Amino acid sequence: MRKILATTFFTAVLFSSIAQDSLSGKKKGHFYGSWGYTRAIYSKSDIHLKDLSGNYHPATGKNNYYDFKVLQATASDRPDFDRIPDIINITIPQFVFRVGYYFSENSGIEMNYDHTKYVVNRGQRVHIVGQIDGIALDKDTTLSHDFLDFEHTDGANFWMINYLKKWKLHNGGKKIKAFVVVKPGGGIVFPRTDVRLFGERLNNDWKISGVIAGVEAGFRVELFDACMFEIVSKGAYANYINAFVLGKGNGKASHSFYSGQLTATLGFIINYNKKK
Repeated sequence: MRKILATTFFTAVLFSSIAQDSLSGKKKGHFYGSWGYTRAIYSKSDIHLKDLSGNYHPATGKNNYYDFKVLQATASDRPDFDRIPDIINITIPQFVFRVGYYFSENSGIEMNYDHTKYVVNRGQRVHIVGQIDGIALDKDTTLSHDFLDFEHTDGANFWMINYLKKWKLHNGGKKIKAFVVVKPGGGIVFPRTDVRLFGERLNNDWKISGVIAGVEAGFRVELFDACMFEIVSKGAYANYINAFVLGKGNGKASHSFYSGQLTATLGFIINYNKKK
């Protein structure tokens, strides 16, 4: 988490520096940073787990080989909003932050981070195909703690660069302005995947595991040219190409899904609408 907060700080400094250095004469742009929280829903996904290294797994007492898919697994988010009042733990819930720069009145660029959580629902009935230890599988089974738990709960972690576009709905001078905002973009997924497979658990380090593309749209309110509030919905497609490594083998998980989010953020604005 320290890495995330450090990245936030240095990105804010970078965006602010670019804003100041790139503008001359009459300055029309503004820099902003914001923080908030999100809820998410996910489509079903086929989760492919594979390790053909045959390394010893102490939980089973075997040199496990596995290559199988869990078909059409459902998953939920884990908001943990009850932790928000504890200021020390404000990064435990599904938080988000944005750092952006409008280089003209209505267009700009934004770094967009979502600390969403993805949890495959335990106890669901699924179909699995493939093999474990050379034994072919093509059957229905129930996802249990002893067989498979699969989560991106220290973040499914969507990192995106978005193009910004906004249209004015209301202009109350410096007191209040309202806009419609749209933010298409793309980037990487940087999860910390927590997996329990065959009774053996691994809570991984963070790693770049795939790519994401999506679009955000909603409403933005600016107050006194100094602070802002946004409420937006987001649709995205995330493809996790290499999500985890179990034990000392070459195990990995891959899957892809569509996500929908509803997000609210509060932030600050630094305006450059002044002449030198």
